[in-house]
Amino acid sequence: MTREPSGPPRNRFDRPAVGWWRARLALLSAAAIAILVLHAVVPGLFKLGGHWLFVPAAAVAVLAVPTVLLLPKWWFEAHRWEVTDVAVHVRTGYFWQRSKMAPLSRIQSVDTVRGPLRKRFGLATVTVTTAAVKGSLKIEGLQEERATAVADEITRASGAGS
Repeated sequence: MTREPSGPPRNRFDRPAVGWWRARLALLSAAAIAILVLHAVVPGLFKLGGHWLFVPAAAVAVLAVPTVLLLPKWWFEAHRWEVTDVAVHVRTGYFWQRSKMAPLSRIQSVDTVRGPLRKRFGLATVTVTTAAVKGSLKIEGLQEERATAVADEITRASGAGS
């Protein structure tokens, strides 16, 4: 913790987050393509079928390539986070930036999440839950050791562990 919150958060997510975001986008794209191809190949499946579905499947494949390659780099440049003396601050988004702050005094719990895909990239997500109705704040894409250290720092500073 270094300062009062003023201006955008200073810290970037860790570099392996780019690979994790790419993998998530690639899996989502592959699932969409597989569903369209399955409907095209198996006539009468869910009352929707026909070879015309190869056209949207190809369109998804063509759009997926630049999306998977470029979008995660773009996100990496825009997404930031920071823990200050009074709050946790996360900024996400590129065109529509969303900035969320959780005052340390309102934090109820701090969790670290490591899903199977995140583990593959050595990443974890720190989830900060507050008393606010809007839900939790997530610092995604931190290397596991750093995520654990950040979660411990926030827990100590907020008193959420006591």
